[in-house]
Amino acid sequence: MTSFRCITSTALVLGSSIAICNAFLTSQPLHQPIARHTTNLHVSNGSPDAPKTDVEDKQLQWDLFTRHQALDGEWWGNWDTYDYMGDRVGSTVAGVSLKPDSDGTSVEHKHRILSASTQSDCNTCFSSSEVTTMPTIATYTPESLGRRHRCAAVGMVVGPSLVKSGAMSTELALRHGNGRVRVTFQHAPVWERGVEPGSCPPQGLKLFRTVVSKERLRDSNDEAIEGTIQGPPSANEEKDSPPLPGNPRFFRPVPPFDWHAKWAGTSWTWGPQTGDRGWAVEELEDADAWHGRPTGDTSGVWSLRLPGGVLIQCPRVIVSGMPGICRLAWMPESEGKEGTVEDGNKAKLLRVEASVSALEPIISDDDDDMMVGFYPPILSSLRTDMMEKVGELEGATLQEREQAADGYVFSQNEEAETKEATSPKMDVGSTSSQRTSAPIDEKLEQKIADDPRNALDF
Repeated sequence: MTSFRCITSTALVLGSSIAICNAFLTSQPLHQPIARHTTNLHVSNGSPDAPKTDVEDKQLQWDLFTRHQALDGEWWGNWDTYDYMGDRVGSTVAGVSLKPDSDGTSVEHKHRILSASTQSDCNTCFSSSEVTTMPTIATYTPESLGRRHRCAAVGMVVGPSLVKSGAMSTELALRHGNGRVRVTFQHAPVWERGVEPGSCPPQGLKLFRTVVSKERLRDSNDEAIEGTIQGPPSANEEKDSPPLPGNPRFFRPVPPFDWHAKWAGTSWTWGPQTGDRGWAVEELEDADAWHGRPTGDTSGVWSLRLPGGVLIQCPRVIVSGMPGICRLAWMPESEGKEGTVEDGNKAKLLRVEASVSALEPIISDDDDDMMVGFYPPILSSLRTDMMEKVGELEGATLQEREQAADGYVFSQNEEAETKEATSPKMDVGSTSSQRTSAPIDEKLEQKIADDPRNALDF
């Protein structure tokens, strides 16, 4: 079982890098920070507790939102769309502008779409571009933010909420330094096989579209609709100007077995009853290391592992009475190579998971057997983990870690038990006439005695 330890409010507001004793409110500000209140979680009996009033909860959420998401700049990235089969079916270059006002009491949300461009010799700029600024999506205040948003340290969830098409949208985001990863899961109404769609209320919500965006914080340029702009992160940019420690590298190889290591750090959890709580994770155990099981724990999990150390998971179908868990794991930094500027830097692991519930029926007050509709989808829980690699897994070879990354779980105890149960002891004086199977040579016989799975090849 993963070892958790509550951390005090002092630890929650100190520190500027992910570490075991680090605060949840880790940030690496790139621009002049906006004046804001200090975030504190109340402490009861030495453990952080939820805000005691609705006003305090709104202020806590606003502080997290303006500290990690609504920064002085625009989040530019490639919005890649994937279908249910995991194929990329579209891509759009766009920027998300979450612009705070001068006194930090409201944030204006806009999208800027790159409609046409001509690439220059600059690796990070478009020499000629046309940018379409969409109408303002929303203006957030501390009072209105919580209607669709919930923040937990560097993680955020938007939704679950219904869109005009009738689908349900759930967005997850993780921020690290001057970069972040966003993923939006969209589930649409479905009916059981043999049931005419629309003949009765939906019987489930099936995933049909996923949008993933790896974003870099760029300087704002609200006035220009034509000219030179900085676009999404690129491999050439990272090659010519490697990101400093504390910022992500999107274009780098991340072997699958890198996910399998000893991780420790801090965790922020939220629930409707428990509120916000902070934990120091001294060691992440196998059962809790879902990032090391890319295909999920059940056949009902849809998953996609993307280059640059990104893993996403969500339910294939969400049904009434069974919450679905949407997950995003990201390794923004790898271990620093000796002799480089990153020498001594530890690998980072960020995770956010949100439990969502939908299709909860509304029963008529007059007739207990009559359903009159569905309650809106709700967020059941939220968790954000900020981990650092603290060592290698003991007793696991590189090959075993790679097998685990492919979904095969290796256990020395189970291996020994299987060997003892399936490999009868051979007498030294036994002869080939005592065999009940085809004769085999001594070398192969020893291989099977060492590992019974070798017999499956014959």
